[in-house]
Amino acid sequence: MPTSSQSHTENVARMVSLSGFDLINTPRLNKGTAFTGEERDVFSLHGLLPPHEGTLEEQLERRMQALDTEATPFTKYAFLRDLQDINETLFYALVVGNVEKLLPLVYTPTVGEGCQRFSEIWRKPRGLFISYPNKDRIPQILSHSRYDEIRCIVVSDGERILGLGDQGAGGMGIPIGKMALYTALGGIHPEHCLPILLDVGTDNEERLKSPIYIGWRSHRVRGQQYDDFVDAFVQAVKARWPHVLLQWEDFAGNNAARLLARYRNQLCTFNDDIQGTAAIATATLISAINVTGVPLEKQKIVVFGFGSAGLGITELLTQFIEDRGLGKDQARACFYGIDQYGLITGRRANVNAEQLPYARNEEEVQSWRQPNGEITLIDVIRHVQPTVLIGVSGQAGAFTEEAVREMAKHVERPVIFPLSNPTSRSEATPQNLMDWTEGRALVGTGSPFEPVNVGGRRVPVAQTNNSYIFPGLALGIVASRARHVTDTMVKAAATELVRHLPTQENKSGSLLPPLSDARTLGKLIGEAVGRQAILDGEAQVTSDEELTRGIKANIWEPVYEHYVRES
Repeated sequence: MPTSSQSHTENVARMVSLSGFDLINTPRLNKGTAFTGEERDVFSLHGLLPPHEGTLEEQLERRMQALDTEATPFTKYAFLRDLQDINETLFYALVVGNVEKLLPLVYTPTVGEGCQRFSEIWRKPRGLFISYPNKDRIPQILSHSRYDEIRCIVVSDGERILGLGDQGAGGMGIPIGKMALYTALGGIHPEHCLPILLDVGTDNEERLKSPIYIGWRSHRVRGQQYDDFVDAFVQAVKARWPHVLLQWEDFAGNNAARLLARYRNQLCTFNDDIQGTAAIATATLISAINVTGVPLEKQKIVVFGFGSAGLGITELLTQFIEDRGLGKDQARACFYGIDQYGLITGRRANVNAEQLPYARNEEEVQSWRQPNGEITLIDVIRHVQPTVLIGVSGQAGAFTEEAVREMAKHVERPVIFPLSNPTSRSEATPQNLMDWTEGRALVGTGSPFEPVNVGGRRVPVAQTNNSYIFPGLALGIVASRARHVTDTMVKAAATELVRHLPTQENKSGSLLPPLSDARTLGKLIGEAVGRQAILDGEAQVTSDEELTRGIKANIWEPVYEHYVRES
C-alpha cells in the first residue's frame, strides 16, 4: 500500500475545473475525506464532507474493515464495484495492496456471479453499452470528449461469459473486471481504459424474462446482421482512436477466432481467451516440466476442449516445441485434441479447418473407438498414456476419477490443468486430482482454489490465470505504441513469465509466482512485449530507451494528487 508520505503527490498539481457536488461525484477525482482544508476552500466542499481530514491510509483501513463484514463473495464484489464507482484511486489502492485477497473478488471466480446478477447491482454508468438498436449512432456515442484519452478497450458481446454461457448485457462485468486489472496489475491509467458491451440481445431466456434485466430484450442478432454491426463498431473505433488497443473478450468460440482473424491486421487487437490463455498455460506447463524433467518435445499432451482457447494453447506450445528443434509436423504430433464430438481425426465429421492440422491418422486410432464410433477422453488416455491433460471445455467434472487414475498408472508426475472458469465449471477439483494420483499430480487451475491436503500437508494450488499475462501484454503494447499484436509479442509475454518461475530455482516451488508479484511482473512483461514489438517492426518507438520512458509514462500509481482550480 502507499505509505503516508504518498497520500498526496506533493510536487504534482492537477488542474481541476469541477467543484462541489460535481467534483465528489466524479469517481476519478473524488478523494472523499482526504480532500485537504485548502482544497475544500477552493472547490466549495465544506458542508458536503464531514469535517475530518483523513488520509488514504485511513480510508484503506476503513474500507477493508467494511469489506470484511460482507457475508458472501458476491456482496463483497458488489461492495468493490460501488467503491470503484465512487472513488477510483481508493479502489485501486485497495486492490494493489491486497492482490491475492481481492483478485478473486474483482475478477474470477466471483465476477461470474457478478455477470449473472449484473442487473441487480447496476447503479452508475461505467464504460459503454452499444446496443443493436443504436447501430447507426455508434460514432456519436464514441465522440464525447470524456473519451479523448482512451488508449485501451476491452469489448465483449456477453455470449460466452467464462463457462457460464450467454449473459447478455450482464457480460459487461467482464470488460469492467479486465480493465480493472489493466490498471491494478499493468499500471495503465484508468482514464485510458474503456470497457464496452456490444448488446446484440441474448438467448438466455431467464434474462429475457427477468423484470429487472437491463439489456436489450431480444434474442441474439446473428449472421450478416451481426457481422455488419461488429464491423460498424470496429470502423467507428478506428476512426475515433486510430492507435487504440482493442481486446476481444468472451465471444462465443466461433466468433472469437473469426473476429480476431478478420481484424488483427486492421488495428492493434488481440483476444485474451485465445492468446492470453495460451501464454499462461504454456508458462505453467514449462514450470511443471522444470519439476518432472521430461523435455517439452517428449510430452504427450491431451487438450480437452479443442475450440478457440484449446487451439490457442496448442498453437503456442507448438511454437515452443519447434524451438526445441522439431519440425512443425513433429511438434503437432505431440497433441491430441478432443472436442464435443471426441478425438479430432482426419476422417471425422465436424472437424473445422483450424483443427485439421492436429487431426490424428485414422490408422492410428481405428482400434480406439467406442461402439458408436466416438473416441472419448478415457479412450485417448488408455491408448496414448499422456503426460499432460489440459481442460478448457467448461464441463464441470469432465476429468473423472477413472480417467485420472488411468493417466496416473503410466506417469510418475501427471500434469493436469483444469483451466475452465469459474470454479463451478472446473473439469476437476484439485483435491480430487491429488487424491486420485496419490499426491503426485502437478495441478494448475483457472480459478483460485483452497490449498489441498496431501499426506497431512497443506499444499497451495497454482492459479493458471490470464491475469499474469494480459495486463503486462497491454502495457507493452501501449508503451511501444504498437500498430498490431503479433504472435511473437504474445510469445514474448509467456517467455518473460517463464524467466520468473519459482521452479527455475527450486523444483519444490510453486508452479507460478505469487499473485502479489503480479504488478511487478506486469511491468517486466510489458518491457519484453515492447522490445518484441520493436523487433517485429510494429512499434512506433525505436529504441529501448524510448520504450523505457514509455513504460514509465504509462504506469499510474493509485495515490492522491494535489488539486489546483482551473481558471
